[in-house]
Amino acid sequence: MVDARLIALKYELEEFLFHEAELIDERRFEEWLRLFSDDLIYFMPIRRNVRFGEHATRENTREGEGISWFDEDKWTLAKRVEQIMTGLHYAEEPLSRVCHMIANVRLLELREADGAPRQVKLSCRFLVYQNRVEYETHTFVGKRFDTLIAAAEGWKIQRREIILDQNVLLAKNLSTFF
Repeated sequence: MVDARLIALKYELEEFLFHEAELIDERRFEEWLRLFSDDLIYFMPIRRNVRFGEHATRENTREGEGISWFDEDKWTLAKRVEQIMTGLHYAEEPLSRVCHMIANVRLLELREADGAPRQVKLSCRFLVYQNRVEYETHTFVGKRFDTLIAAAEGWKIQRREIILDQNVLLAKNLSTFF
């Protein structure tokens, strides 16, 4: 049975994720970066088509091994933001119009200290729509697994794993954030 405290926490975490999506959509990237902890891991594996029975071991590339779409930290994300904000970024000139939709937020794990939430693990589903110039549109669909930690200024994202539900990307680049 779920108690009122868990319902309130889930609502707070959903609002955090919705706010984060809004910051990206509004291109408020500096504010968005402040939502991450300094020891951030931001990872998006490449997905492969594999034989039946091999999904658990071979479908997704592994963090720190081989190649992935993203295997970054906070410094790398900050550099990507910095590059976009120069106005000279080929893939983002003119800037894309982006819409993030977050759904199916689930609280997977909760760690408390002194009766207060200190770390949570969440999963959610996302749909990211991106439109560039007059005719380029891309849709990214998938799921995320986030670890958030409590900090003095609020929740911080410590780890994000992004799983796209496509293994061949038709977009010319991955200049948007997830």
